[in-house]
This record gives sequence, structure tokens and C-alpha cells, in this order.
Amino acid sequence: MIEKNHPEIDSMPALQKENQRVDSGNGDVEQLRSMIAELLKVVEALHEDRRGTHALESRVSQLREANQNLVLATFGAQDMQATAEATNRRQTQFLSMLAHELRNPLAPIAMANELLGKITAAHPQLPKLHGIIDRQVSHMVRLVDDLLDASRVSSGKITLQKRPLLISAIIESAVETSQPFIDKRHQRLIIDMPADTVIYGDQIRLAQVFSNLLINATKFTAEYEHITISAQKLLNTVAISIKDNGAGIAADIQPFIFDLFTQGFRSLDRSQGGLGIGLSLVRTIVEMHSGSVKVRSQGVGFGSEFIVMLPLTSEPLPAMSAPLSKTTKVRGCKILLIEDNLDANETLKLLLELAGNTITSIFDGPAGLAMAKKETFDVVICDVGLPGIDGYEVVKQLRLYPTAPAPYFIAVSGYNQAQDWEHAIEAGFDHYLVKPIAVDVLVALISSIATR
Repeated sequence: MIEKNHPEIDSMPALQKENQRVDSGNGDVEQLRSMIAELLKVVEALHEDRRGTHALESRVSQLREANQNLVLATFGAQDMQATAEATNRRQTQFLSMLAHELRNPLAPIAMANELLGKITAAHPQLPKLHGIIDRQVSHMVRLVDDLLDASRVSSGKITLQKRPLLISAIIESAVETSQPFIDKRHQRLIIDMPADTVIYGDQIRLAQVFSNLLINATKFTAEYEHITISAQKLLNTVAISIKDNGAGIAADIQPFIFDLFTQGFRSLDRSQGGLGIGLSLVRTIVEMHSGSVKVRSQGVGFGSEFIVMLPLTSEPLPAMSAPLSKTTKVRGCKILLIEDNLDANETLKLLLELAGNTITSIFDGPAGLAMAKKETFDVVICDVGLPGIDGYEVVKQLRLYPTAPAPYFIAVSGYNQAQDWEHAIEAGFDHYLVKPIAVDVLVALISSIATR
């Protein structure tokens, strides 16, 4: 019997081989897939790195741009600051020059009015005219001082000379300044002030605060009405209130009432007007004393109240020297007056002669220097701005000139900045007076020199 081959049996090794090849191919595919997956991961990581690099580069670029803008802004701010400082210096210089130019004509007017006050019996109308001139000159001087104080506020040049003070003494000084304004409007001032309340502050500046508030109250209060100023202790502080029943303050203005050049209601004739400086000075000076000031008003027509809070002090009051007796005989002084303004020279000479002094008047620097070297004088009153040689140079040269005893040098000037005072003292002046001169202060100073 012949056996036949079975094809299935014959193909078995071939199939096995094929399967092995397939299995081997599948393994290669898996390896390839695994490699591709790894490569894809690497590629993704590279993409992430690249994206991170791009983001970092973008941030670095932004930082560079921001830094450039910061540098430009810094330079811009420096330029703006320099411009502001230059503007402020020019403003201060302008206001100082303006004050000087205004004070020069005010000086002879004030002194001529002082002379009028001594001859009021010559005509029945003279006392009235004297009062008018005196009030208007005082008002002009106050406006000039306010302009300068506004400049000092903006440049931070207000300085204080603090010591223990009675509140009652400060208010007394403020009332003395503001009383003519109150009298002019026939108003009544009610004062309720404790006698023993002591604070630590600057007498002149605090008196300025309360005189400003009182004058402000009298401006906006009707004639024949009243103004009240009172004080009350509150723990470690004292509250001083200036209250009126006048025009009041609108609610929308109250938050800004202490800002520089802010003004409330003003009548058409501007009789109640000012420069909008006084209340700003009040706040500045009070805050320099570690105090505060606020305003209360129910609105227009309901009056107003300003309340100043100041800290109390336990420091004792300084001992006061006894005043010169009115019966004390004071000899006159031999005075050299150097002043180039003819009117100011003549009026001051007359006033000083009326006080019992002997006056030699000169009108320029070189002639004044020559006269001071030629004769001896007790006092030299010298204007700072003189033709030929200014007052500083006159005194410098006279300080080098051997005279025994040396005269007492008094500077007279329309300038009232701190550096002007310092310059005068450095030049050799003993005292500095600002135009228009308070004649009673000058006479008292000369009297004190005569008693030495």
C-alpha cells in the first residue's frame, strides 16, 4: 500500500518558522514603538525646554524694558524734582524781593503816621486820619508777611523758638493784635481763659495762630455781634475754641478750608477777602507744636467754630525780668542813621529826636562809612541796601576800624528771610529790624543800650 504525504504535516516547520518571524517582527515593532515613545517624550521635553526658554527670554525682555522705563522714570522724576526746586527757589526769591519792594514805601508811611499820632491835637480830624492810615498800613504789612509765610510753608523754612508759655499770655497777645479789627466792626469779644494753663511753644507763632483765627472770625461776623474765645483742659491737652455766629462755612469747603489759597464765601466788594493763606499757616504752626486744628459749622449762615488742640507741659515758666520803670531817666544816644530813602531817613530822624536822641543822617554807604570813622557814635542804624557800598560792607569795615567803645550796629532791611538775618549777624550787626520798623521796639532797644 502506497502512503500519500499530508500537506498539513509537510507545512508545519514552515509555519513555525513564519510564526517565529512574526513574533520576532512583533518584538521589533514593540521595541520601535517603545523607542518612538521615548523619542516622543524627549521631543516633548525639548519642546517644553524650548517653550520655557522662549518664556524666559520673553520675561528677560520684559524685565529689560521695565528696567529701561524705570531708569527713564527715575531721570524724569529727578528732572521734575530739580525743576520744582528751581521753581520754588525762584518763587521764594520773587516773594522776598516783592516784600522788600513793598516794605520800602511802607516804612516812611508808617513812620510819618507815627509822627502824626504825636501831633493829633493840632486838628480835630487828625486822630481819625491817623487811625485810618495806621490800620491800612498794618493790613498791608500783614499781607506782605502772609506772602512770605506762604513761601516758608512751601519750602519748610518756618522755625520755632519754644519755651513754657501761659495760654492766657498767648491769647492776650493775639487779642492785642486783632482788637483794632474787632473795634472797627463794633463787635464784642468774650474771653473765658484759665490763668494757669501752661504749654510748650513759640510765643510769636502761637499768637499769630490765634490772631489769624480772631481776625478771620471778625471778618465773617456781622457788626455789633460777638465772638467767643475759650479754653478747656482735656487730660494732657488744652482745647482753645474761637466761636462766632457769622457767615458760616459751606459743607463742601470745610474739608479743604486749611489748604493753601482756599477761600470760603467772599463778598463782591472783597471787604472780607484775603489771600487764602491764614488758615493754612494756622494748621502748619499748630501741627509743628504737635497739636491739631478742626472746624465746625452747620453751613452758610450758621456761624463757625475753630478748635485748636495743644499738648500741656509740666515744665516751669521761666523767671521774668522786671520791666524798666517808667520813671527811670534814660539818657539820649548819639546815633548815626544811614538810609538812602529820603522820606524814611527824615521821618525816622524826627521820631528818634523826639525820643531825646541826637541824630546824624547820611544817605549812602561811602559817606556813612566816612562819618562813622570821623566821629564816635553810640548806635549806628544802617540800611542794608545802600548805593555805593551796601550796609554789610559798611559794618564789616567799621568792625575792623579801632574805636572804643564800638557802637551798637542795627540793620534795617525790607528782607525778612532767615538767611538775611544770618548774613547781617555774620557781617557784624548786633540787631536786625525789618521794615516798616516798629518804632516803639527801636526806641526801647536804644533805651536799653543807653542804660548799659
